[in-house]
Amino acid sequence: MKFTISWLNEYVQVKDLNPALLADKLTMLGLEVETVQELYRGVADIVTARVRQVRKHPNADRLTLCDVEVGDETIQVVCGAPNVREGLVTALARPGTVVGSMKIKKAKVRGEVSMGMLCSEKELGLSEDHSGIMELDDSIASGLPLAEVLELDDTMIEIDLTPNRPDCASVIGIAREVAGVTRRELTIPVTDRDVPAPDNDGPEFSVRIDEPELCPRYAATKLVGVTIKPSPWWLQKRLMAVGMRPINNIVDITNYVMLEYGQPLHAFDFQKLAGGAIVVRRPSADEMTFTTLDGVERTLSPDTLMICDRDKPVAVAGVMGGLDSEVTDVTTEVLLESACFDPVSIRRTARKLNLPSEASYRFERGVDPNGCARAMERAVRLMVELAGATVKGAPKDLYPGKKEPLILKLRVQRVCQLLGIELGDTEIADYLRGIGFEVEGSGEVLQVRVPSFRIDIEREVDLVEEIARLVGYNDIPTTLPKITMDYPERDPLRTLRQDIAELLRANGFCEAINYSFVSEKHWDMMGLGENDPRRQATRLLNPLSEDQAVMRTMLLPGLLENIRRNINYQQTDIRLFETGKTFIQREQGSQPEERFQLCVVMSGNRYPGARPLYFSGLQADFFDVKGVAESLLRELRIAGSSQAIEFREPESGAVQPYGDPAGFLTIMDGNTEIGRLGRLHPATAKQFSIKQEVYFLEMDVETLCGLPRAEKSFKPLPKFPAVKRDIALVVPEEVEAGKLLEEIHAHKAELVEHADIFDVYRGKPIEPGMKSVALTVTYRSAEKTLDDETVDRFHDKIVSSLMSRFGGRYREGQ
Repeated sequence: MKFTISWLNEYVQVKDLNPALLADKLTMLGLEVETVQELYRGVADIVTARVRQVRKHPNADRLTLCDVEVGDETIQVVCGAPNVREGLVTALARPGTVVGSMKIKKAKVRGEVSMGMLCSEKELGLSEDHSGIMELDDSIASGLPLAEVLELDDTMIEIDLTPNRPDCASVIGIAREVAGVTRRELTIPVTDRDVPAPDNDGPEFSVRIDEPELCPRYAATKLVGVTIKPSPWWLQKRLMAVGMRPINNIVDITNYVMLEYGQPLHAFDFQKLAGGAIVVRRPSADEMTFTTLDGVERTLSPDTLMICDRDKPVAVAGVMGGLDSEVTDVTTEVLLESACFDPVSIRRTARKLNLPSEASYRFERGVDPNGCARAMERAVRLMVELAGATVKGAPKDLYPGKKEPLILKLRVQRVCQLLGIELGDTEIADYLRGIGFEVEGSGEVLQVRVPSFRIDIEREVDLVEEIARLVGYNDIPTTLPKITMDYPERDPLRTLRQDIAELLRANGFCEAINYSFVSEKHWDMMGLGENDPRRQATRLLNPLSEDQAVMRTMLLPGLLENIRRNINYQQTDIRLFETGKTFIQREQGSQPEERFQLCVVMSGNRYPGARPLYFSGLQADFFDVKGVAESLLRELRIAGSSQAIEFREPESGAVQPYGDPAGFLTIMDGNTEIGRLGRLHPATAKQFSIKQEVYFLEMDVETLCGLPRAEKSFKPLPKFPAVKRDIALVVPEEVEAGKLLEEIHAHKAELVEHADIFDVYRGKPIEPGMKSVALTVTYRSAEKTLDDETVDRFHDKIVSSLMSRFGGRYREGQ
């Protein structure tokens, strides 16, 4: 968006602001200034001159000798312009003046002295007209600076607008912003109070909107007695200053008002409109080509919005008019259009036709529908003044898309809180009124009516931003927010999941993340019974595929699919885990029950990629996955709710159908099952095309989260040496080896530091029904060095306790 300071000054007083200061204020308002350029610097030394006498050049047929009056002096200038004549006031470049890239010198032209050059508008950079020398008003005195006479001392400013500020695609819009920040009065040529009430009963022409969703408002008026001629200098100057080429008074007025109000206008030659009608519609099947004003035939799409007369299209709505209805030198009747179109429709059309224009630039961003009448009235007044036009009949104004204005509540305290400054309700209201908002009420809450030209204002916080812009970001003090130095509460379930993942990764496992959508074939592949609750799956209404038709109720099938895929890629040593939600549909029509589960799988070598070679070939087994479970519980410091967590063999028939009964344990907290582990049943492995042993661990993470966790504590390193004793007892087969450890650990307060099982033996010479369990016990005192007598006494006490409780005896040879 380009404008000049003199143009802006017509609406708000800015002459006392230097261009750099004005540019800074605009930038701080959010209107980024790209260019600040002084205009017409090349005419600084050009002066006015009056031609007193014109004589034929004696040595050239196409040249003349002109006696030119410059103030009190008369000089001779050789001129070849066809329009030079006695009494003409024009522009003179005297010797020493630079015109364009040429420095004017005193010279002889075909033997005659020339003391300068009479200049055309193109040579001075004022327009593209080079048909003759510049013609000025006869009343202008000679010898005056041309820049002063034509008021060329001006500065052009270009702003790079963001798409959310279409209101500033106009000089008045920018003036409104400047008036708001400088607290100065805004003057608008035509306001709502100046616009006459529309009368839709005029007989001269008709308007119909067939696409109201694409054209919420269409206003038009007819003018007769129009005289097409060049625009006055002041109008041409303003258009040229912002890079627009003057054409004629009617077209120039529509462009001028578009730049002034931000409302694109279009003038049709009324005598070229069939039936005196305007119809806003889409093209029919036989109207898919259209020739625009630039003479190019363009191919339309069925969704292009067109402005048509009774028979045919005459303009591409919001983009460009048609060649067959343009205003020409013989036009005497004009139909002036001022409309509002859907931004998306115009943007799509301009892109498809590759036809950007000043009009589409504004319509694409959104114009103010309530500004159509004001802009049309402004153009009508200028046409009456500059083209001798007369309004014929009543204007038409169809407004099917009228909307109620948006009213927002603005809390004064909220403004102060967000900006970090203290402002009163009156001060806030004054800021908003300065940029066109209507504010009612006082006290803590203000009622703010958002003007229709501010399409970017939707919420209370948008109003706070407006106040911040007007106060000035540089004038808002920098303050740090008050932050309390406390540790935010963390979700214990999320923390537990993170701890589990960290521990498993430290133990060489990789985390898998599988889809929650699975195949319902998994339940049969896992051997689940018909009444198993894990068959109660939630079905998807629109599954991506048949293999992703239901929500998962178990994590293990997904990991088994991962194992199969890895084996297919010759990766046979696998350690994976996944923590994720399972979904069980307890009741139809209700939300499924969601619970976080943990599943761990192991397969292949116990030490993948291990060196030296004697480690290779050792396969992971049942005790490895049990060790993972024990390690997790130990490192997470999870204790039972009433007693220690136990690993138990399930009762007969309680083994999961996918678990091998020969290697399966449940993890129990009293009578509550919190997990299970074991070897995958060969039949289940076959269902997943897995030919090697797989061991798994399943735990309910939410149940784990509900169990107490021991506090972290520190114990200093022992200062006294430890003493180890081994025990080899023969006990009945039904005695669990873990029970022996529990009995020993019960003596921890009595110098027992640690106990472990290092061998279990069955076979000769141990009789059937018995087994040999070898244990090692570590004794240590925190207060002194233990002697053999003391250790033997405690050791014998533990052995006697084991023998009496479990019916054990020493293994022969011990």
